[in-house]
Amino acid sequence: MKIVPIAFDSLGTRGMATYVETKDLKLFIDPGVSLAPIRYGLESHPIELKRLDEHWKKIVKLAKKSEVLIITHYHYDHHNPWEHLEIYKNKTVLVKHPTEKINKSQKKRSAFFLEQIKDLPKRLEYADGKEFKFGKTKIKISPPVFHGTNPRLGYVIEVLVDDGYRFIHTSDVEGPSQNDQVDFILKNKPNLVFLDGPLSYMMYRFGVKAMKNSVENMIKIVKSCPLDALIVDHHFLRDLKWKEKIPEVFKVAEKKKLEVKTSAEYAGKRIDMLEAHRKELYENQ
Repeated sequence: MKIVPIAFDSLGTRGMATYVETKDLKLFIDPGVSLAPIRYGLESHPIELKRLDEHWKKIVKLAKKSEVLIITHYHYDHHNPWEHLEIYKNKTVLVKHPTEKINKSQKKRSAFFLEQIKDLPKRLEYADGKEFKFGKTKIKISPPVFHGTNPRLGYVIEVLVDDGYRFIHTSDVEGPSQNDQVDFILKNKPNLVFLDGPLSYMMYRFGVKAMKNSVENMIKIVKSCPLDALIVDHHFLRDLKWKEKIPEVFKVAEKKKLEVKTSAEYAGKRIDMLEAHRKELYENQ
């Protein structure tokens, strides 16, 4: 299995855009990317805007190449309902259910998105809790889980791709701090996880208890799953001190001779947390 992170916070933009290729199919999970409109009271820096454009072009190129596209929820860093909708033409499109287990904002966005692409896919499926088979490759979708610690931001679906090698993409679980979020991972025994880590840079919203639960659940994943690596990214990589927030995870992983790293490092690139360094970008221009 070939797994390529395209747009992630450690690579300089907001997203979890991931291209996956097996012998049976080419798949894109969450073909979207965005930037924080305001961080530290500052608008996106020109360097961030350039990176956004670069990542979006890569997403479009690989999404066009893909046979299956998955939308785990309807936030705009995970899908783009306005541009290059041709990426959905003649594709199998698996989406988070647009009316069930969804908050008001995402329900409105889902309706708009599905109207925009209504005549394009050859097959459109509400994927929540379902399994799909493409040759010997299985795609298993979790039941809807919280986007975070409660339903305020809605629900997301986690994705397992299994061709003998088992890869899980967690979408926006912001942790995982909840039992059902981590249970999907533990039950499916992945070899690799792209984990949307905790929202630690906004601890006032995320909460100390949720952070504690997230660390405990990351340790469970490291201890219980046959991992090659645990990739932590997205919200977590908006925190300049993210490594200092999970020392216990690193200790447990080290005992197992297992790496905990970002999607940038997984891709063989340097960590480039542009949003987290936005103040410095402006100071140094």
